[in-house]
Amino acid sequence: MPPIRLTYSTALALLAVSRGVRYGFDIMDATGLPSGTVYPILRRLEEAGMLRSRWEEERAARREQRPPRRYYQVTGAGATATSEAIRRFPGLARTLGRAGGAPRPSQA
Repeated sequence: MPPIRLTYSTALALLAVSRGVRYGFDIMDATGLPSGTVYPILRRLEEAGMLRSRWEEERAARREQRPPRRYYQVTGAGATATSEAIRRFPGLARTLGRAGGAPRPSQA
């Protein structure tokens, strides 16, 4: 796995996914980061093994008359990195407006 630089923006996107924000546009809304920042971060996090993704079924998207979404989940390595990010950036957890405990890897 390639190493990843844990910048504030990267940590913010990772935290959003760990808190249940699952696809690009929602991650942009939750973090305030632009698409040109979010999508490269998600790609790097997935390549580093901190996230995994899956495309939703096309039928579900068609029913809602929109393109299919790519859903992201935090892996065990991502949960560890998120905990480290929260320690490194003390205000990070408050940025998303939610208090909470340690992130957990998604079950899927």
